Amino acid sequence: MPSEKKSFDFWYAVHNTQIVHVPSRALETFGETRIHYYHLAELPDVPGKVRVREGRLEAHKPLLITPEAYVQEEMSGFGEQARQYLEFLKQHQDAIRILQYGYRLSQESFSEQVVSDSLTAVTERVEGEVKRSEDPFSVVIKGVDDPWDVSLIHFFWLHVNASAPVNVRDFERARREEMEDSTPRAVRDEVERAFEQAQENPALVKDLGALLQKRGVFDRYQDRFFKLVRRG
Repeated sequence: MPSEKKSFDFWYAVHNTQIVHVPSRALETFGETRIHYYHLAELPDVPGKVRVREGRLEAHKPLLITPEAYVQEEMSGFGEQARQYLEFLKQHQDAIRILQYGYRLSQESFSEQVVSDSLTAVTERVEGEVKRSEDPFSVVIKGVDDPWDVSLIHFFWLHVNASAPVNVRDFERARREEMEDSTPRAVRDEVERAFEQAQENPALVKDLGALLQKRGVFDRYQDRFFKLVRRG
């Protein structure tokens, strides 16, 4: 029964989480991201009272990992229900990029206050302040008062999935630039001449492939090479 109660608690929090204002920028690919969050919740059985929690959610630099190398995430500052929810996500990791990318979470600069007003009015004021601040890493969340930090995990999971395509493109661009920087100019010129010759004479495509392998740059040029192969 206790485990069923805990499961109900975090699912109740998840289903009652609403992201009112979403960060306008994806998570940083090559550095840490600090998200300024506001969590708003009506006090249970106390009409006209809203608890406003404010703090920062820190995401460390994402890591692209292989299936053989699993990075255990770390959490600090979160309650038991948030940990249980993250454990559920871990068990269903095929669809959860937050674990595949190895983010680490922590809470810091936490504060809270109780405001006498309706949840709608408080939400409008806080969202207005966030918009005026033009902070690209601010989020406003409405949820339950307990367990409230489950809402942070849920938001972060959503934002990681939204950020993943941007992160992947950044990683791929950096990989291409790194390969280009590490390839001597003479090799690049030799390869370009071989591509030009193969484009004019399809019989030289095989020689081009051998050259790419010999120079150790096949991965860098493989898209162009296979495009040439398909055309031939």
